[in-house]
Amino acid sequence: MDALWSDPKTPVLVVGGEHLSADDDGLVWRSPGDVPEGDRLYLGTVEGVEHAAVMVQRVPEPSRSLRTVAAALPVAQARLAVHAVGVAQWHRTHPRCARCGTPTDVVEGGHVRRCPECGAQHFPRTDPAVIMLITDDADRALLGRRPDWPDNRFSTLAGFVEPGESLEDAVRRETLEETAVEVGEVAYAASQPWPFPSSLMLGFFGRARTTRIAVDGTETADARWFGRDEVTRLTASGELVLPGTLSISRWLIERWHGGLVHGEWR
Repeated sequence: MDALWSDPKTPVLVVGGEHLSADDDGLVWRSPGDVPEGDRLYLGTVEGVEHAAVMVQRVPEPSRSLRTVAAALPVAQARLAVHAVGVAQWHRTHPRCARCGTPTDVVEGGHVRRCPECGAQHFPRTDPAVIMLITDDADRALLGRRPDWPDNRFSTLAGFVEPGESLEDAVRRETLEETAVEVGEVAYAASQPWPFPSSLMLGFFGRARTTRIAVDGTETADARWFGRDEVTRLTASGELVLPGTLSISRWLIERWHGGLVHGEWR
């Protein structure tokens, strides 16, 4: 890292929590001499150029939330930004040794925290979560709404994988817990890193065995079956608002729908 910081051409991203150095045109890369002091993070190489980040408590302006800029970034830039925010979030929430409680040191280019007292090494964590688009025999999609969302905001169901549980069983359990719908066949679709703060979203399609819905009102306030024509009509009118293009939820819905749909929440 010292060699990178001694080179004024090294592009450095300033990151703190979910925010990073960015403006309306994209990420703002600075030279090492133009960034605030903080722990350093090696991001990787893009087109032969090594990139780095500095982790701070508050990102100086211009800054943006990763949620607001990621969807518009080129793929390589988005990957660097997601990586930077994900690791920075881990550093922020894990400053002490889980074994003895001693404050740890940032080493290995920002990808390890080492305890100076007991020598334990700690690595960035990733929490697996399933996110699923469930359909019935009429090929309607099951979408749900959380209690803290507006009445017209719906998304695919999702939940964390429990210890000792397969991904397929997690899909079935979460769907049953949130909606009382039983799921049979489950097929993997795609994955997405989601550093808010540290999830890996594992996307699935599943086929319902039952269609009766009953929500608990705690995790899920409402859940409904939607047909394709209904989604087209309701999103066009604003009566239904779906996740933004940053989320794999949107991708699952549009893949089922067969095309792009209107609108998204901000």
